[in-house]
Amino acid sequence: MNNSRLLQNGQRIHLVDKKGRQYALTLKAGENFQYSGETIPHDELIGKPDGSVVTLSRGKRMLVLLPTLGEYVLKMPRGAQVIYPKDLAMITIWADIYPGARVFEAGTGSGALTMALLRAVGEGGSVVSYEAREDFAKTALKNIERYLGPVPNLTARRQDAADGIEPEEEAGGFDRVVLDLPEPWRVIPHAVRALRSGGLYLSYVPTIPQVMQTVEALERAAVFGLIETFETLLRTWNIKGRSVRPDHRMVAHSGFITVARKVEPGLLRTGAAEAEAEPGDDSDAQGQEEENAA
Repeated sequence: MNNSRLLQNGQRIHLVDKKGRQYALTLKAGENFQYSGETIPHDELIGKPDGSVVTLSRGKRMLVLLPTLGEYVLKMPRGAQVIYPKDLAMITIWADIYPGARVFEAGTGSGALTMALLRAVGEGGSVVSYEAREDFAKTALKNIERYLGPVPNLTARRQDAADGIEPEEEAGGFDRVVLDLPEPWRVIPHAVRALRSGGLYLSYVPTIPQVMQTVEALERAAVFGLIETFETLLRTWNIKGRSVRPDHRMVAHSGFITVARKVEPGLLRTGAAEAEAEPGDDSDAQGQEEENAA
């Protein structure tokens, strides 16, 4: 039984040469793809199985593939800078985006993070996404629909989240709040009201001064605990027989991820000061002893 997916008119696909370079195009019946003086009709690609090898007019052979989400976001049209796949992966895990979750996002940007959230929440979940800029919002919606098709569980608003979150959208509380904004601290007071107890907050910013202001705002809110900040560095390796070495180039710093949990105050650090230790609480010392013993 052949379980291959067949390429269809209107789909976004990638052609890949023998060096692994990818070229994106949207299949349109009657049109031609051109590359370095060679061509191939889209009609010859439509109906081919995903992963097929095709031959251009002068003999150049290329793979034709349906792109993964990570491949797609790196080649799609963009207004705002997209979040790299390495960070999209970390965000969906650290924000614990699960099937059925109700997620608030700001801003939509070019739609890369929105697509990752939509795939993670599935048909039973929902994403409400705010974007202040009209041009970014239009580009994002085109990118999202080109890759995912119609998305009835996405509510996209042309709105600045720093001005507030619509009351009807807050109703019941969001499970997760995910922010890709230059000033996420301006949204934190609204996130306090919109996020359910036990819900997770996550923001993504490129610089440490932005992280500092974000963490200060989370602490001032006095309802967030388990606050952590980290970055992810990705280095690929070259494996060819006995020649094994790290690649000379890597995807290093791209942004800082800050996560926090909305909790009842009184036990965890939820403000600028540490809660007083209960009498006889020597858990820190015990933990250090266990670490030393290990």
